[in-house]
Order: sequence, then structure tokens, then C-alpha cells
Amino acid sequence: MMRLLGKFRALVLAATAATAVTLATGTNSWAGGTERHQEWSWQGAAPAAGKLTIHGVNGSIEATPASGRQIEIVADKHAKKHDPAEVEIKVVQDSDGITVCAVYPNGGSPCSDRRWNLGRNNSDVQVDFTIRVPAGLEFSANTVNGGITAHALSGRVTAHTVNGTCDIETSQSGEASTVNGGVRAVLGRMKADDRLKFETVNGNITLLMPEGVGARLSGGTVNGSIHTDYPITVEGKWGPKSFDGTIGSGGARVSANTVNGSIQVRRSQ
Repeated sequence: MMRLLGKFRALVLAATAATAVTLATGTNSWAGGTERHQEWSWQGAAPAAGKLTIHGVNGSIEATPASGRQIEIVADKHAKKHDPAEVEIKVVQDSDGITVCAVYPNGGSPCSDRRWNLGRNNSDVQVDFTIRVPAGLEFSANTVNGGITAHALSGRVTAHTVNGTCDIETSQSGEASTVNGGVRAVLGRMKADDRLKFETVNGNITLLMPEGVGARLSGGTVNGSIHTDYPITVEGKWGPKSFDGTIGSGGARVSANTVNGSIQVRRSQ
């Protein structure tokens, strides 16, 4: 399970994004520990190819569908001790799509580097991202301290955090992982060659898949139970703490693993 931590050093590729960025500073004072806010916003056309990737460090990520082909992003930077302005939001674009990241002081590498080392410098600045994602666009959300929510999307969704829950809903396929928190995923159409992983250490995993789905399902828990709504053709070992079997005619490989938590595979309504 320690391999989960390696996922959060994500690949960040770059070029300059031609978009409009707005910055608005809140008026709250730091006196007496009052929280100060600074809002950043961005709009741009969905890329013809590639995906939209968000890299945060300290803060939540929430995604919902856009009404058209424009990506809309708002970042609420807020802190009690430090200046929210010390955290920069970088937007880069290349053949992989559009990448947006929160860069903290002394990050050691800009957003355009292939390393994800965006710094923190003991800053208490949180950056909460709210995103509207155009239909069909692949979406990847990554943070360290914060939950990830992506609801009613229609492209592939991946979500990775360390301290926080992952709650994703898509009409396509997806993946999600955390260390401290639960994982919930509502999935739709999956390709036969998909390899989908859902992982946590401390938390439950709930997967909801449509009626008539075909998949190879495997995984396990150390301290928890396993339940599925689907009839399973056992391929390897089944229960009480691990499972390996086929739903329907098989297809995509779906794995779910936790240490301290239960696993449920349910039919979506």
C-alpha cells in the first residue's frame, strides 16, 4: 500500500497557456488570526486532445459539469498566518492538455517541470479549487491535504489525495486513491482493456457500477468486510478478506484494496 504515496509525485508537463486570469484580493485582516482570502479565476477552451489536470497541495478540489466547451476554474486561496498571494497558480498547456497547479514558496521546481515538487514551506495557505469540466473531457485531480469531489462528469476521472476522501461520479471509467479517507466511485462505461484501481489505507471503498456491467474484480482488506450486489464467477480466491472473480462476461480489470475498512461493490441506481 505504500506505493500509493508515489502517485502523488505526478508528472507535470508544460507550455504557456493563452488564457485570461483574474485576481481579486479579499479585505479580511490578519488581526487576531482572521482569515484572509484571495480569489483566482481562469477560463479557457477545452483542448481538442488530452485532459485537464489539477495539482493542489493543501486544499480541496471540486468538479462539476460545464454548460459548454469552456473550462471554468476558481481557486480560493486563504490563510490566517501567511499571505495567500505567496501561492501562485500556474496554467500550462501542451499535447497532454491543460495543467493547473498551486505553487508554494520554495517549491524547487516550476509547474512546467516534469517533477511535481510544488513546495509548502510550512505555509498555512489553503487553495480550494472549484472547476467546471466540459462534457467528455478527461479530468485528473491531485492534492495532498484535502478531499476530492467530481460529480456528474462524462469523461474519464482520476483522483489522488493523501489526507481526504475521494468521491467521483462519471459516465465513463475512473480511478481513485487516498491514504486517510474513504473512496466512493460511480462508474459507467468501461473499456475491456481498462485497468482501474481504487485504494486507501484507512477508509471504506464503495464502487457503484451499472446493471449488465462486465468486469474482472479483485482486491482485499485487512480489517473489514467485503460485499457485492453482483453474482460473481470465482476465478481465484474469494473471502473473507480477499476476492478475485468475474462479473458478467468479464472485461475491464477493477481492483479495490484497503487496510482498515470495508469494500462494497453495488449496482448503481
